Amino acid sequence: MSELKNSPLADFDWDSYEKGQEISSKTREELEKTYDESLNTVKDKEVIEGTVIALNKREAVVNIGYKSDGIIPMNEFRYNPDLKVGDKVEVFIENQEDKKGQLILSHKKARAARSWDRVNEALANDEIIKGYIKCRTKGGMIVDVFGIEAFLPGSQIDVKPIRDYDAYVGKTMEFKVVKINQEFKNVVVSHKALIEAELEQQKKEIIAKLEKGQVLEGTVKNITSYGVFIDLGGVDGLIHITDLSWGRVNDPNEVVQLDQKLNVVILDFDDEKKRIALGLKQLQPHPWDALDPELKVGDKVKGKVVVMADYGAFVEIAPGVEGLIHVSEMSWSQHLRSAQDFMKVGDEVEAVILTLDRKERKMSLGIKQLKADPWENIEEKYPVGSKHTAKVRNFTNFGVFVELEEGVDGLIHISDLSWTKKIKHPSEFTQIGADIDVQVLEIDKENRRLSLGHKQLEENPWDVFETIFTVGSIHEGTIVEMLDKGAVIALPYGVEGFATPKHLVKEDGTQAQVDEKLNFKVIEFNKDSKRIILSHSRIFEDEAKAEKAEAKKAAKKAKEAAAKESAPALNTAMEKTTLGDISELAALKEKLAKEEK
Repeated sequence: MSELKNSPLADFDWDSYEKGQEISSKTREELEKTYDESLNTVKDKEVIEGTVIALNKREAVVNIGYKSDGIIPMNEFRYNPDLKVGDKVEVFIENQEDKKGQLILSHKKARAARSWDRVNEALANDEIIKGYIKCRTKGGMIVDVFGIEAFLPGSQIDVKPIRDYDAYVGKTMEFKVVKINQEFKNVVVSHKALIEAELEQQKKEIIAKLEKGQVLEGTVKNITSYGVFIDLGGVDGLIHITDLSWGRVNDPNEVVQLDQKLNVVILDFDDEKKRIALGLKQLQPHPWDALDPELKVGDKVKGKVVVMADYGAFVEIAPGVEGLIHVSEMSWSQHLRSAQDFMKVGDEVEAVILTLDRKERKMSLGIKQLKADPWENIEEKYPVGSKHTAKVRNFTNFGVFVELEEGVDGLIHISDLSWTKKIKHPSEFTQIGADIDVQVLEIDKENRRLSLGHKQLEENPWDVFETIFTVGSIHEGTIVEMLDKGAVIALPYGVEGFATPKHLVKEDGTQAQVDEKLNFKVIEFNKDSKRIILSHSRIFEDEAKAEKAEAKKAAKKAKEAAAKESAPALNTAMEKTTLGDISELAALKEKLAKEEK
């Protein structure tokens, strides 16, 4: 066939052809046959190779050695923007001759017919192929490779983070096939893989020339919460957030911007891991070195709260120069409180310098020093005996802690809360946050504590009770509480007494119970210890004794009366006896006298 293509026919009548004489039908048939035999023999639905013979914006004309050329839309060559006349391309013959006699070809179908084999070959041979980025998808892009839709992950587009994915849609780029899932016919491609090897070599060359302290120009490549990545021209370095500025930085975006060019200094680098630590603040003098040399302890300064902690606040008085206000220096009060109770980040505050160490670059500040210490003149403001209103701050089992003003605390002992009420816990008497009237009883300036009393604001009622609840007096009372050792009895005038179990026995022999209202006799009164001992049993026991004594007395009187009635007869007898006795004595006396004579 090739011989027929290149050699003229030996028996062709050239003279007749030149003269314009018609060729016989037999001769025409022979010519057509010879022409047809000189062309490629093609079949529909097969893939063959053709040559691009013409191009315009809309279509490409491809010659496959057939009697007519085929036209293929240019959008089928989107993956190959470098297509030019003379390039060999695979085509799929859809139809040798349509109604218009046109040869219909498809490059897209030709690629698809061999696509799976081609993509597997590309992976096996580590081949660089071209693909057309069709659109975005979740996590990356869809790429047309040999007519197959391959996935390009966002992380595989470039070595630097991509901020605008849409800018890549419609582009033709080179790729490497990095993964194929044969079961699901999934293909993953990468553009980043093409440039990583080249970059790796560049990194080695750049790192080999690095020195600590060297200043380089770089471009801000990426900004994270912990620092900024800088492109040093083929190799990346990191400026940690703490090395961006001498002052505190909450967000690196406050200091730098993407694509910004800036000078950085090399702080450290690791040959093996290719890590380069960079600094920005190191190119500027330390703020402490520029601090006013006249600044000293006791001076007042103004600043902004930059960091808060429970134990205190860090105040920036100049960029990069901070002082700590400890919570104990925020108030003269000795209550344990959090620094957040006094200030917050962003507050502008005035403070006094308490300590200043330029060598260690440390400073401590205080704000309570802006006010006078309330304990300096405590005796003048809160003299013993003076009366005030305080706020309840805290309870203990033995009393109530109160605050008269910020920094001035006092204790009301539980025994000084009430003259009459027996209080087991201060919470029975008052509550935290409540106001309470107090009287200053004692001042302890050294320990910064006042002894206070509440009951002293009222007259001692026990002076009056002494005249009312006399021993032996009887009063109506109500049992309010039963204890192992006895009962608490509420008496008139808000006072309480106590009775042991044996004094709670009623006349019928039963035991008195809680809430029972009975009469009680005072059997002991002690003003100093504020104790009243009562007895219910003693009332009827004493009555029984009185009745018995009365009966005994009456019996005695009756006996005496009976004795008086029998007295006259006895007297007569006695008188007679007496007279007789006298005469006998007289006779005896005479006889004795005679004998003596």
